[in-house]
Amino acid sequence: MKDTTLKIVDELEERYPMLADSKDKVIKIIEMLEVSFSEGGKLLLCGNGGSAADCNHIVGVLMKSFKKKRPIDAALKRKLKLIDEAAGAYLANTLQLGLPAISLAAHTGYMTAFSNDSSAMAVFANQVLSYGNKGDIFWALSTSGNSKNVIMAAMVARARGLKVIGMTGQDKCELEEYCDICIHVPAKEKYQVQEYHLPIYNAICLGIENEFFDK
Repeated sequence: MKDTTLKIVDELEERYPMLADSKDKVIKIIEMLEVSFSEGGKLLLCGNGGSAADCNHIVGVLMKSFKKKRPIDAALKRKLKLIDEAAGAYLANTLQLGLPAISLAAHTGYMTAFSNDSSAMAVFANQVLSYGNKGDIFWALSTSGNSKNVIMAAMVARARGLKVIGMTGQDKCELEEYCDICIHVPAKEKYQVQEYHLPIYNAICLGIENEFFDK
């Protein structure tokens, strides 16, 4: 891991001393994501309510530039211009390299159909079944750590050979039983748990971007 990535994690601890216990786990998560993305894997995320919004936020900063520039390579730029010189030039200067991440909470049409026709409890689990492959990573956010639809998705992820990351509150919970790494933050109230989740996942996203795009 780059020294500049470790500095990002150090800054998380400096700004949020109450999250010091999460530091080693943040480093391990960045390493886990780096291995998966390097080997062609992808990240699947799910959560409910505010945690669903956090999933969408994480996808947003992984799929486009967060702080680092992410230009596409020269060979792809040439191919785009050969297809259409003007439009290709525009795309060559506009496109950004992303890290493949999917929020399972973002698919409204599917989610309402599956919940209505089959089971709301398995709405995330069925997506993990469809998207997930060995080498991918499943990231579950739950303020209580006991959300049944999230836990069922984690179970399917384990069965499919995915690594599982969990983020939850301070109490022991069912979710952690299915996680390779589970971060507990020092809070019980939902809004306080979510307030602590944000700087942690921002540090993770900054760290993984730094590993891939710090030229």
